[in-house]
Amino acid sequence: MSTAPQLVVHRDKELMAQAAAARLITRIVDAQSSRGEASVVLTGGRNGNGLLAALAAAPARDAIDWSRLDLWWGDERLLPDGDPDRNVTQAREALLDAVPLDPKRVHAMPASDGPYGSDVEAAAAAYAQELAAAAGPEDHGPVPAFDVLMLGVGPDTHVASLFPELPAVRETDRTVVGVHGAPKPPPTRITLTLPAIRAAREVWLLAAGEDKAEAAAIALSGAGEIQAPAAGAYGRTRTLWLLDAAAASQLPRALYPPATA
Repeated sequence: MSTAPQLVVHRDKELMAQAAAARLITRIVDAQSSRGEASVVLTGGRNGNGLLAALAAAPARDAIDWSRLDLWWGDERLLPDGDPDRNVTQAREALLDAVPLDPKRVHAMPASDGPYGSDVEAAAAAYAQELAAAAGPEDHGPVPAFDVLMLGVGPDTHVASLFPELPAVRETDRTVVGVHGAPKPPPTRITLTLPAIRAAREVWLLAAGEDKAEAAAIALSGAGEIQAPAAGAYGRTRTLWLLDAAAASQLPRALYPPATA
């Protein structure tokens, strides 16, 4: 069951990153207070990394019990461990190396120099297994019910490595798949599928910049998920679009209250 998207529009991308970081801290602390732990799915790209850098700079970050936080990824480029283009490498630089995480709770997707090498299907299956092992009986499926799953929105409306019309966005059974021939480099990737994304309690879609305005307008106008994957990304209890004014510039003002601008 989809949840209707809520929109929050900030003046610029810096404010958006700071506000999203503050929102994420609150969400993690709330989850840890109620269940003793929290799980978050990170996203790469400039908006995802901007949020992590803002979180690193936030004094309130110390309210989080980092040792009781599970981190997952929505997608990854099949490159060697430590490659600067890997989402996990960028996340470590932006935040992860600065906080006392439990290494066993940092669930990076396999690298091309790992046990599966260039076999992206085997790497995807292994990550699906890791997710299934972390899911409890209360999660009603083969992935944990993530507290927050974050996604950057691409100019073509892609989220994670689910690109318009490509096979991965059509997947209805598997939770993780390999991607061949992605339209942006590198072509070989691992991604969560829409069923895995929709297992999250909350899905947050991040879009900042004029180059994201058309994508946001398409995804929020009732487009189909095969043509506009961002339209198919929603959470079980909440779907939140966090935008800056430039990314929201093509949206009808009726979609969001003026006070959020």
